Amino acid sequence: MKKINLLLLLGLLCGIQLQAQRYLSPVFAGVEVTSDITYGVNATVLSLLLGDTEARPEELKLDVYQPAGDDETSRPLVIILHTGNFLPPPLIGGCTGTRFDAAAVNLASRLASMGYVVASADYRLGWNPTDPSQAIRAYGIINAAYRGVQDSRTAIRYFKKTVAEDGNPYGIDSTKIVLWGIGTGGYISLASATLDDISDTYIPKFFFQTQAGAVPMVNEGINGNVDGTTTGIVNAQAAALLPFPEGDTLNYPNHVEYSSEFQLGVNMGGALGDTSWIDNTDIPFISYHVPTDPFAPCEIGIVNVPPPVNLPVVEVMGSCEVQPDFTEAGVNAAIDAGGPYNDQISEIARSRNGGIESLYLFPSDDPTEGGQWSYSFALEPYGVPGSNCDTNSIRANAYLDTIIAYYAPRAFAALSLPVATRDLIPASEVGLKIAPNPATSQVLIRTAAEFPISDMRLFDLNGKMVEHRTNINTNEIRMQRNNLPAGIYVVKLRVKDKIVAQKLVFN
Repeated sequence: MKKINLLLLLGLLCGIQLQAQRYLSPVFAGVEVTSDITYGVNATVLSLLLGDTEARPEELKLDVYQPAGDDETSRPLVIILHTGNFLPPPLIGGCTGTRFDAAAVNLASRLASMGYVVASADYRLGWNPTDPSQAIRAYGIINAAYRGVQDSRTAIRYFKKTVAEDGNPYGIDSTKIVLWGIGTGGYISLASATLDDISDTYIPKFFFQTQAGAVPMVNEGINGNVDGTTTGIVNAQAAALLPFPEGDTLNYPNHVEYSSEFQLGVNMGGALGDTSWIDNTDIPFISYHVPTDPFAPCEIGIVNVPPPVNLPVVEVMGSCEVQPDFTEAGVNAAIDAGGPYNDQISEIARSRNGGIESLYLFPSDDPTEGGQWSYSFALEPYGVPGSNCDTNSIRANAYLDTIIAYYAPRAFAALSLPVATRDLIPASEVGLKIAPNPATSQVLIRTAAEFPISDMRLFDLNGKMVEHRTNINTNEIRMQRNNLPAGIYVVKLRVKDKIVAQKLVFN
């Protein structure tokens, strides 16, 4: 038994050393959420679907997730964009469609526990997927995605503004920003990473054919530029084709003095409008996809309106098509250089994707399934009667485990994240003393005067955290055993920017 316990202890200490690497695995037990932050104001066309006569200004909201007790002030930022077919929950079945979606909240909390700052953001919704005209449906989705790109870039600029003007209240490094799209949000993150100019959309499938000739479905004067930093106003020609009155404002600029650039993209499902948008100036990108996704194809295919509508919309390119082009363009070189990735999850990914280092495929035997990571907190999370949403969090969490495990080392490489701040160091370096050890009822934990303890965690041999204290800022902790059973434990301390761990035995 002693030999087994020793082996377990050694394994746990190795695990703690891995945990001590923030951004690679969970470091923080708690997450703090600041809710309902307005990051911009822009024109929503959703009001037209609800019987209004023009687009109306709408406050764009996000929630910020931060690791509790963290003293870092320059942390990478992840902006998460939810799924939902660019429509609100009551119009798409009532299970998804806002920043409060279970998968978005779960993902934000996980990333915050790893040391990231995370923003779960809403964006403008609205299009008509049931219009009998395929051209109008294509117009609707390209414009919805275009507005999503403008909003995602507005959110990026908002955070850069908080750094420059507001004293960096969220403690972010504005040169390390990740845009992460779930489902429909994946359309936005992919387009945000590749659309350099509105002229990129000037391809045949995104033109109206009129008697006067071909007219682009997206027009800078009407829609604003791709960053959303110019005003968009409906002209007479557009008013004749579309359900907007002449003079209606479709885009309001926000935070125009700041850059919209970000450094890493992620999509979980979704698709890219066209691979012609990809070039060697794009940023690294990580993709997750169900190869048989019936709504957002993994290869080249038609995006379809989900049942019961079942109407084709427009041809798009999914992760299976996009990622080889990213690799060929060289945009994932930083991710490739961070390897070799010899873990089991990476090996599985390569066996499924032909050796690409930035694409994880989730095969499914269910032809109706498009995202096994999706679930709901309740059967009717948005109060839509009869929505009967999938609440299988155990299954969804297993997929999210894989998603995070695949993402973490690749983001670490792509963003050039620091490695030294969370290294496990010898106890002697900070003068750590634990006495008595073994102990029966209580123990005194002490460090040298110049190394005050800021955080303490106690783990059992199964790796379960059984006690956690934050904001200590002293050199001594007196810890009571309370009801802990006899056995071997590991004390893990955060001392300044270092992590130290030592065995503790309760008899």
